[in-house]
Amino acid sequence: MRKDMFDAVSIARWGGSTEWSQGLRRCLISAVMANVVSEGAQARGTRSLRAEGALRAIAIDQESPERVRRVLEQALVFAGAAFVAVYVPSEDGELLCLVESAGVPRTLYGLRDSYPRNGRSPVAAAHRDGRPVSLGPRELAAHVQARRVPSREFHLVALPVQGDGGGCLLAVSEHPDGFDTEDRECLGLVSDAVAFPTPAAPTEGGELPPGAFTLAMDSGRVRVGDDLLDLFGLDPVEFDGRVETLLGHTVPEDLPSLMSVVEADHMSIGDRELEFRVLQPAGPPKWLRLRGRLLPGGEGRPARLVGTVADASTLRSDVTDVVRVQRLAAALATAVTVRDVGKAVIAALRRPLRADRIALAELEADRLVVTVLDPPEPEAWPELWRAEWRSEWPDAPVRAMPTLAAALREGRARIWPAGSPLERALAEVGPGGLAVLPLPAGNRMAGICLIGWDSPHDFGSDERSLLTACAGLAGQALMRARAFDAEHELVGMLQRQLLPRRLPALPGAMAVARYLPSTAGLELGGDWYDVIPLPDNHVALVIGDVQGHSAGAATLMGQMRTALRAYAVEGHPPDVVVAHANRLLMDMDSDLFATCAYVDIDLEEGAAWCVRAGHLPPVLRYPDGTTEIAEAEGGPPLGVITRADFPMSPLRLPPGTLIALVTDGLVETPDADIDEGMDRLAGQLAAAAPGDPGLVADDLLGNAPRSDDVALLLLRYDGMELRPLRESWTVWRVPQAVGHARRFARRTLRSWGVTEDIDAVLLVVSELVTNALVHTDGRVRMDLTLVNNRLRVAIADASPRSPVRPTSIGWEATGGRGILLVEALSATWGTLPVSGGKQVWAELVLGR
Repeated sequence: MRKDMFDAVSIARWGGSTEWSQGLRRCLISAVMANVVSEGAQARGTRSLRAEGALRAIAIDQESPERVRRVLEQALVFAGAAFVAVYVPSEDGELLCLVESAGVPRTLYGLRDSYPRNGRSPVAAAHRDGRPVSLGPRELAAHVQARRVPSREFHLVALPVQGDGGGCLLAVSEHPDGFDTEDRECLGLVSDAVAFPTPAAPTEGGELPPGAFTLAMDSGRVRVGDDLLDLFGLDPVEFDGRVETLLGHTVPEDLPSLMSVVEADHMSIGDRELEFRVLQPAGPPKWLRLRGRLLPGGEGRPARLVGTVADASTLRSDVTDVVRVQRLAAALATAVTVRDVGKAVIAALRRPLRADRIALAELEADRLVVTVLDPPEPEAWPELWRAEWRSEWPDAPVRAMPTLAAALREGRARIWPAGSPLERALAEVGPGGLAVLPLPAGNRMAGICLIGWDSPHDFGSDERSLLTACAGLAGQALMRARAFDAEHELVGMLQRQLLPRRLPALPGAMAVARYLPSTAGLELGGDWYDVIPLPDNHVALVIGDVQGHSAGAATLMGQMRTALRAYAVEGHPPDVVVAHANRLLMDMDSDLFATCAYVDIDLEEGAAWCVRAGHLPPVLRYPDGTTEIAEAEGGPPLGVITRADFPMSPLRLPPGTLIALVTDGLVETPDADIDEGMDRLAGQLAAAAPGDPGLVADDLLGNAPRSDDVALLLLRYDGMELRPLRESWTVWRVPQAVGHARRFARRTLRSWGVTEDIDAVLLVVSELVTNALVHTDGRVRMDLTLVNNRLRVAIADASPRSPVRPTSIGWEATGGRGILLVEALSATWGTLPVSGGKQVWAELVLGR
């Protein structure tokens, strides 16, 4: 038979148990059979001789766990069988159990995995009588044990297996004439070869061979040796004998394939093999290889899985480099940023090559910008690097190192053994050997990778091939990551332009904010925050999130932030501010909605009102270290219901309290809901030191998931050391209203101990109150505020029109001088909008 036919059978052997692999295996075997037939009659006379030679070669390695399967495969090749299996007596001797098979799935022919030893099946008859049993399609159709698949006709031959407890070889042929004389002769050779003793399975209570295990499929109890427990990193004294304990040390991604072996419903009869990873206390997971066989149970005895587990790093060393390249490709496929690419390259190369240091650098114009250094400690690198290259992002011109420049021009890996003449900056990277890998990406170079050894290193041909293959993968990944970093930086810049550039300084409080864009994509997010100073030492904290990630979401975010600020500055209470924003969003006829939390804090009293529109509540950390998730009532998200109520909830903030407002990106993850995330946030706040809110914010974002945007707003309330003195007076529209306002102002100033500049203050009060009464309708209110020696006089009315300062006044004019008097007497004056009107104010410095 030709070599390509053996290769086809070998591939079919590893097809597994899926439908696809079974179909592939059948096609390959059919192709093999077609080639056998096409070789003509001259080959038929020599098939038995060739089968005998192949079986003799297999018999040399009798300890191989794959020996029986390889023997059975010769029946597929030389006897033209579509399926072949071997049955042996069970431990109690009542059944003949399938222990190994080859070819297409047995279920296509209605064959079972066990038959009663004293039954009427062909398997039992051949074993019991010690002679071959042959059945054609007609006999099989009438045989009660064979549930033949409709429209599929086949021939069946059962041959007794001599020695080692006996057994039976079962072969199936789909050839119209069945097995001919030479086919049967080949089957006899296979039957004799199967009779060679196979390694005995460990018995209950017996001593286990090195690396062996036995698992009871009904109870999950497993017997293992100390050497196998060492592979899992378990103490033999503490091991509880449960298979779940071993599974708990495996990498989660490998559990499904491993469970398909250790669960009886999924494990089929015969030998199986797979590789999996176990977690290590330090370093990457360890690869292990499991070989196992399911032994059917007898009367009163459960089925058992027996086999061995070995360190996969010591097996198949000839394919180690291929596996490394495959693992690097898998890691680079998920690498997003440039630093991710660097870490993947280092993980794939440094340990297998036993290198002492690796540097990955991007090529930007004519400069190399180092992305990752491993090890990262400065003392591990040449002094020239530490002296001339910046510590955070080292860079250097390519022309300063001709060796690197030449390697980049040639575009292929270069290797210099110990003692090679190199520039000092490179020679000290690898005194025992240096490998320089240009990282190509299309028709340009994306960067370069330096690998150095301290002791003399012998470069083999396998290492050169590994370095070349890894360089190509890393170059392409580096270009993708660089494009992602650039676009992500642009997205972040646009996002930051829509957020406050800096937060205001607050009396008696300190606010900090953080924003992290998502790394899951390049679209703009809708998270925002704001800190709005308000009159009378109030401040509004706002945080929100617009639905979705798109330019539309970012645009709407900017509009909502601006609207909330405008409504807040107008002097509306918190519930009105949020209600106005909701009505605005409804009028915009947008398909998006937004959530929002608005907290108005009185910095003088330490009191606050909170309004929520479908957003997360604030989290409070009190001075004693306890935390509380505020029980603030909430309304619907903005843009959902036109006439919605947004109730206000009171909050008390003792001095030293830290209040945190967050978006769901910080507390919600795919494996945990928002409630768990809020509890985790409260725990982190409780453990934080509130002395520096900036450090607290950085700690909270340290392990934040980046699948969504994250916005965080913190305010530490310390209380105001100096509280202003305040009094208010409602001005009634009566003929003596201005006189009443002057008398109230005089009494208030005297009660505060003010004795200077009273006449100037009363003149300002008279002018501002007169303007309000003459030029507006509705209610008029006067507020007096004293802080140190600065007195603020504020008159609020119901008109939105601000007073206009006249540019010129004639001698005969009867009005227009009031504002000029106010301007002359006060240090500063102005107007600001308030809810339902405006406020005209003037500040005077007393005792100048």
